[in-house]
Amino acid sequence: MNLKNISDITSCLSDFDPNALSVEATKKILHALLEPVVAQEKLALREALDRVLAREVVSGLDVPAHDNSAMDGYAFQGQSLNAAGDTLLKVVGTAYAGNAFTGEVPRGSCVKIMTGAVMPQGCDTVVPQELCSASGQTIRISPNTLKTGDNRRFKGEDLQKGGVALPAGRILRPSDIGLLASLGVGEVWVKRKLRVAFFSTGDELRSIGEALDEGCVYDSNRYTLYGMLKRLRCVDLIDMGVVKDDPAVLKATMLEAARCADAIVTSGGVSVGEADHTKAVMKKLGDVQFWKIAMRPGRPMAVGHIKTEGKQTLLLGLPGNPVAVMVTFYAFAREVFLRMAGADVKPLPTVSAKLTSGVRKKAGRTEYCRF
Repeated sequence: MNLKNISDITSCLSDFDPNALSVEATKKILHALLEPVVAQEKLALREALDRVLAREVVSGLDVPAHDNSAMDGYAFQGQSLNAAGDTLLKVVGTAYAGNAFTGEVPRGSCVKIMTGAVMPQGCDTVVPQELCSASGQTIRISPNTLKTGDNRRFKGEDLQKGGVALPAGRILRPSDIGLLASLGVGEVWVKRKLRVAFFSTGDELRSIGEALDEGCVYDSNRYTLYGMLKRLRCVDLIDMGVVKDDPAVLKATMLEAARCADAIVTSGGVSVGEADHTKAVMKKLGDVQFWKIAMRPGRPMAVGHIKTEGKQTLLLGLPGNPVAVMVTFYAFAREVFLRMAGADVKPLPTVSAKLTSGVRKKAGRTEYCRF
């Protein structure tokens, strides 16, 4: 069953407790709630960098396109190798990349060959030039220097014709662009960029360049959110600025964000003791729940939809604490937005380490520590 209403999703969970929600349970609910972008567009290859591939790309070529040499050296028949002593081979020609040797290479002969050049007919082995000695038109290979088949790359070894070159959902990197170019692909279908609106809430916040009144601080969370969202690469950002603790202003901002974006992410206004009208406006405009997640930092979070004109826009309300904003973004929001953009999400890399001092931790709570 594909439920997209948060109340319906959470009602199906027997152990759902909005006041004590585990990190893993939170992720599962969010994954069930999100809706990926469907729209696609066709772009020229150079315009497709950092976009999400909408359709898999099937190779029309074998890569490599032919058996070729992996080294600069000499190509010959492996059966010419002398296991009991030196191997002497007569050089009968040269093969260049893009200019193959087309003559015969009898046993006991070899062809000087460059990296990437087509293997001459009948040859199956390449000795690197630094592992043999040349005298006139004869080369000498010491015993046990190499074995039959060494330094030969097979046709289709990297990618076979008809095989999947790149899967749908991949965020195209420079190496992917190069791969597609090597296959002669000039255009690709990509997902439309996910549109994410973001803003900070609070009467105490001031934008950079404004005077700081007593008790006020500069809004850093919006810049942190901008940086983290920008690094996702496959989203368009809509900066809604700082929103005061005023129900009418907050309502107008929420509705504007919902009309122009696929998702909204905010900071502040979701903790216990914060302005009640912030939560009230969120709940009035849609299907929104307020959770306390068993994690530190970043316990409070608002999740749901803001509904407008037959459309519903995903809302993630993050805490106001600057560290908690980063932790909750990387714990939850990053994967949500990448999945919404249609990307095949890879987990963030982790390393194991041993603590040199103890950490205070409540049972059942996930701790994110700074070191």
